[in-house]
Amino acid sequence: MNETLFNLHLFHAHVVVTSWKLIGFVGTFLFTARWFVQFYATKKNKRVVVPMSFWYLSVVGSFLTLAYFVWGKNDSVGIIQTAFPMFVSIYNVVAHLRTHKPEVVEPNGPEET
Repeated sequence: MNETLFNLHLFHAHVVVTSWKLIGFVGTFLFTARWFVQFYATKKNKRVVVPMSFWYLSVVGSFLTLAYFVWGKNDSVGIIQTAFPMFVSIYNVVAHLRTHKPEVVEPNGPEET
């Protein structure tokens, strides 16, 4: 997975993209996207909100970035930097799933008015 997929030329910089690097880029993009999701939810609700999609993006982005650091680059600093926040994100998803009651829609309930 270390063969070159394509080359990027950005602002006088040459970036060689391999499969592992692409996985790392996608993970970083997802991990960063969570902040835009949180910003949108806060702006929409006019109060600070951390939606569950924030935690899902955190878990998936962390997992992909961790895979890149473990198998693609073998970087111990990146592994430690990614692993600990991933555990917090997983914990928050599990805690939510344990305490979240499924929504029940009843006939003639408030959802239908």
